[in-house]
Amino acid sequence: MSRGYNRVAVLRLISGSGPIARVEIAERLGLSPATVTAVTRQLLDHGLVRVADRSPSKGGRPRMLLELVGGAATAFGVKIAPDHLVGVRVDLDAEVLEQFEQPLDVTAADAVERIGAVLETWIGPPSSGSRLLGLGLGVPGVIDADRGLVSAPMIGWEQLPLAQLLQDRLGVPVLVDNDVNTLAVSERLYGRGRNVEDFLTVTIGRGIGLGIIAGGDIYRGFGGGAGEFGHVTVREDGPLCSCGKHGCLEALVADPALVAEAQRRKLLAHGDGIDRLRGLADSGDVSAREIYGQAAAILGRSVAGLVNVLSPQLVLISGEGTQAWRHMAEDFERSLRSHLFPPLRGVAVEVDPWDDAKWAVGAATLVLRPTFTPLADDTDEDNSVNAWVRAESRVREVSA
Repeated sequence: MSRGYNRVAVLRLISGSGPIARVEIAERLGLSPATVTAVTRQLLDHGLVRVADRSPSKGGRPRMLLELVGGAATAFGVKIAPDHLVGVRVDLDAEVLEQFEQPLDVTAADAVERIGAVLETWIGPPSSGSRLLGLGLGVPGVIDADRGLVSAPMIGWEQLPLAQLLQDRLGVPVLVDNDVNTLAVSERLYGRGRNVEDFLTVTIGRGIGLGIIAGGDIYRGFGGGAGEFGHVTVREDGPLCSCGKHGCLEALVADPALVAEAQRRKLLAHGDGIDRLRGLADSGDVSAREIYGQAAAILGRSVAGLVNVLSPQLVLISGEGTQAWRHMAEDFERSLRSHLFPPLRGVAVEVDPWDDAKWAVGAATLVLRPTFTPLADDTDEDNSVNAWVRAESRVREVSA
């Protein structure tokens, strides 16, 4: 392995399992004690890890236990929704140091200018404190990573060079990805998927999203379009979807579809929204609960198709739609299990309580991820802690 790969592996293990002794690091990663000593000395020199404690060893001398210094660097993350922004500043442990929420119509013609103004005020000028790694953005759309372009029909963006526009204005590295992908990566690095190599994050609410973690990393597919689960056709004669097709999963299960069905049944008046429908279901209204139950059955059957193809260890259900999960759980489970290939019927399903800020943390992990994920080529450029350590180490080598 390269030095960079070893450094990433050691740093990730300390982050996830610290305080931890060097001998255990060597055993768990299959590295030589000399390699671990060299890597951890470098991390100590750069202030990324510190001695947390000393524990007794069989040889008599106390063993040094190492832990991550979360405050050694920070990152910003922002979730861009159709009508608001949610942002956080986090440390290397993804602990939220501060957060904000700003109403904003991102479908407006000057949306990028307004987003830039909000972020410029929030991020402020560079400080002399912790190293700022950059800004991550989670957007509800398809991201062409090679060209840095965003296509998000939900908010009217087409081939928008969002990252470059904001990077030029803010003067900090800006990374952008599909918002569900960022949520899935966050779960992989810091959440329920921390010890799971293959899992799915399915989001429900204004839209239907999918993040695929395969072999421990996000799967984006060719051109970054993987995960458009909401636009799988489930009913040929179904209602028109925002994408222009008929019968998409999103056109049957997302919140706008549920509201439209409730209005068709005269259960909701014009102008009523999903909160009103959920309130009716909470109060015991049979028709409202039936709408949720039917949607849950369709969702369960569709998720079963994903599981049958991808065979994940875990399925996470997230998004604002989970606020009504009590009305969906039974029908979802019944439909899911009955449509699964028998050997896969034991797949675990967990529901994540709705937290808008968690999506912003997910966006921040775009910036944090290179610190804990080996690059395919250690010579690749990135804006992570690893790039910082590499650069400073080269300076020290030249100075010496």
